[in-house]
Amino acid sequence: MTGPYRPGTPCWIDLMVPDQQAALDFYAGLFGWTGEIGPPETGGYSVCEYKGQPVAGIMKAVNPDGSVPDPMPPAAWTTYLAVHDVHEVVRAGAAAGGGTLVDPTDVMDLGRMAVLSDPTGAVYGIWQAGTFRGAGIVNEDGTLTWNELATGDPGKAAAYYAEILPITPTPSEMPGAEGYTEIKVNDRAVGGIMSLDQHPKGTPPHWLPYFRVADADATQAAAERAGGSVMAPAFDMPVGRMAVLADPQGAVFAVITPNEAPEQPDPM
Repeated sequence: MTGPYRPGTPCWIDLMVPDQQAALDFYAGLFGWTGEIGPPETGGYSVCEYKGQPVAGIMKAVNPDGSVPDPMPPAAWTTYLAVHDVHEVVRAGAAAGGGTLVDPTDVMDLGRMAVLSDPTGAVYGIWQAGTFRGAGIVNEDGTLTWNELATGDPGKAAAYYAEILPITPTPSEMPGAEGYTEIKVNDRAVGGIMSLDQHPKGTPPHWLPYFRVADADATQAAAERAGGSVMAPAFDMPVGRMAVLADPQGAVFAVITPNEAPEQPDPM
């Protein structure tokens, strides 16, 4: 990535876990990332890198005052969408029926963030770039390649995001993807929305990150050897072969081996 992300595009992901070092070790082994626990002034936040570029964040679950949460929240990945103005999107989100979990916060000179929930209950973040744009590499093996919202009401969710961000929800025309909605920015698909009907009963609304890998089956086996678990064994789909996995602390993510290399991103 050589320029800023267009507003509405997923630009960053991070993971909150009880054991930060264990998560760093797991993803380093699985995807080849490097990272270490950050300094106290950043709350120990780890920026993981691949080929010298930032690809994801990992942090320890703590309360704002630094104490350990009780009960401990479940380990989970958060998808961040690029925005021009965090405050404006927070106001628009509230007016459109969403909620605010973390108020707009400056992150030094790196940028400004907030964590919101859509009207269907899915949690996501927004990022207004300062000196930090977001992921420096995407669509390569070991890096983020897709972000997908699973929700009990895809229509309601699509209307919400289209109301507060410059995105266009579009029914997928891909064979075998009936009922799937693509999220488009500047006529380019940057994410998707699907129904929870295709998930195990009781699965809450959520944003799921997909990581590109050279071999989904081999990555699935490697995750299991490292203590992870398989939520959906590797299977073929119209765009490639994918699996849904969970790390040893329970955070869920997907891996995919595309049938063809994706186009390089056009962020500007």
